Amino acid sequence: MMQEVGMNNEERRAATSLSGLYALRMLGLFMIIPVFPFYAKQLPDYTPALMGLAIGIYGLTQAIMQIPMGIMSDRWGRKRIIAIGFFLFAAGSLLAASADSLMTIVLGRALQGAGAVAAVLMALAADLSREEQRTKVMGTIGASIGLSFAFSMVLGPLLDAWIGVPGLFFLTSVLAVIGIIVLKFWVPEPKKTRFHRDAEPNRQDLRVILKDFEVLRLNAGIFILHFVLTATFVVLPLAIDEAGIDKAYHWAVYLPVIVLALVLMFPFIILAEKRRRMKQVFLSAIATLVICLGGFAFSHQHLTSLMLFLLLFFTAFNLLEASLPSLLVKTVAADKKGSAMGVYSTAQFIGTFLGGWTGGHVFGLWGISGVFMCGFIMLIVWLILAAPMKNPRYLSNYMIHIGVVNEQRARELVTKITAVRGVAEAIIEAEEGVAYLKVDRHALDTAALGEFSVVEA
Repeated sequence: MMQEVGMNNEERRAATSLSGLYALRMLGLFMIIPVFPFYAKQLPDYTPALMGLAIGIYGLTQAIMQIPMGIMSDRWGRKRIIAIGFFLFAAGSLLAASADSLMTIVLGRALQGAGAVAAVLMALAADLSREEQRTKVMGTIGASIGLSFAFSMVLGPLLDAWIGVPGLFFLTSVLAVIGIIVLKFWVPEPKKTRFHRDAEPNRQDLRVILKDFEVLRLNAGIFILHFVLTATFVVLPLAIDEAGIDKAYHWAVYLPVIVLALVLMFPFIILAEKRRRMKQVFLSAIATLVICLGGFAFSHQHLTSLMLFLLLFFTAFNLLEASLPSLLVKTVAADKKGSAMGVYSTAQFIGTFLGGWTGGHVFGLWGISGVFMCGFIMLIVWLILAAPMKNPRYLSNYMIHIGVVNEQRARELVTKITAVRGVAEAIIEAEEGVAYLKVDRHALDTAALGEFSVVEA
């Protein structure tokens, strides 16, 4: 029986509302980053190391809390745990807004990160979408994350000129309250909550994931990418200031650079995905970041060269941020995506924490250029690790709801589904009633595959 084409009203509502929740949270986390180094210097207990810790500490508490929050959401409901997470986020923001010391801001940022609801939001998105439409819902949410980071780089300096860093923290608490209201009145209520292998980690799969060297290589990549990003922003605002741009006008540096970087990124994504040059584009982007960090280290005092390297930096960063999840999906088995993404997210958050903490320490010892050289060395390590990577299989994850079947029927369906043109791999979880597939979307016979799909009651 064929499924309806496209997202239904509930799925569209889930995609837009959950994207909004992600965006509110990301804006709150990132808006202070481009202005915080200036504010931190005014506090009585300022040290470069403590400043870096304040920037990155949320990554540590997020890494620690994301799995417990996911388990609690399975037991007590997604929306309840998301509301608790946003409450913690608001409380941490208020604590930081009222702080008169850097250590208090560290505690506030740690509390912000403890409201670790990213994985729970993804699980709720899975509850609210059919298997065949889930990629579209997740894609909408993913786009909101990238755009919120870009907006925060511009909004942070603009709003700082009006309300200051304490005001930004207070605004963040307001955004969290708005998030709770959106959750209550706009996010649909799931008909049922269940485990989703494509969106949640399965402890039984973790051992397999952690033994896969290709997956570990990608986890090391996201760790280093966010280590370098966070360490760079410990000193990048100060570098722009040294180049002659007052902090009130830093938005005028970030805005054209980020917009142009997003435009420049797309031809390379097309080259990587459509022309199947993923490895070449991926390694070239890492090499570009190496050049940028070296350029920052030796010429950050000169505005023209700083702007050029900043444009290349954001282009390569955005490209890698989009490519790494795509490579991970191509690498792992179709039914292990949720587990792989759980480990991947943890590596990202730990990279954020260690990047801020290390960047602050290095800044205190060797100054702005020292931090950039630290990032340069980390990226060289990544380039060495990534160079031997295998060419990825150009396959996408695809799911269909087949209904609950017995094991014999599941084996029969695996044989029939893998015979469909464009299907490379099929794994059926009989009790879930879901077929997890690896497909070549360019060759896939969606009509033939649709014959195996049933409408979920």
